[in-house]
Amino acid sequence: MRIVLVGPPGAGKGTQATRLAGKLSIPHISTGDLFRANISRQTELGKLAKVSMDAGNLVPDELTIAMAKDRMQQPDAEDGFLLDGFPRNVSQAEALDELLMTEAIKLDAVLDLEVPEGEVIKRIAGRRICRSRSAHVFHVSYSPPKKQGVCDVCGGELYQRDDDSEETVRKRLEVYHTQTEPIIEYYKTQGLAVTISSLGPVDEVTRRALDALEREDDGE
Repeated sequence: MRIVLVGPPGAGKGTQATRLAGKLSIPHISTGDLFRANISRQTELGKLAKVSMDAGNLVPDELTIAMAKDRMQQPDAEDGFLLDGFPRNVSQAEALDELLMTEAIKLDAVLDLEVPEGEVIKRIAGRRICRSRSAHVFHVSYSPPKKQGVCDVCGGELYQRDDDSEETVRKRLEVYHTQTEPIIEYYKTQGLAVTISSLGPVDEVTRRALDALEREDDGE
């Protein structure tokens, strides 16, 4: 299967992408991994992407598209892939359609992980990270430490990253609503988008996703 995974920050895309790709025996292709791999190998695309990232800017669409194209053409992606973080806007979605058309292949489904905004803020703003090198992760509601502000594992100080503050999360959500959410409607017009709730246990969300993909594959 060829799948695009979409959802706001805090929807659990990374977790579900890894689980779904494993169960479907297809590679999980994330933009973060693409950027890191190209930068690490010092490819020409990686060098250009690093310039943008070091300046605090988003990697330009043309670079992201070129990296994704290269990765989707690798042998392990011949029978399918799961895209996570790409496309991130309608322009990239249109470019992806063109890429796939040249290869005479198409997407099977676009899986939209839905989660209420209040839950997103609770999930992300509640995270606390240990300052030690091990960087153990806790959550004030879902997996709180035995002693407030102290890591259960090593006794290190727990802190909230700047990226996890409520103000920052709201800004990230605004970017998502403005840039990425429109691709859901774009794919709905193609009959590809299917929305599932990402609330509840991880296993339950994975089951919902697999059930939805099976229905799409059956043409329901």
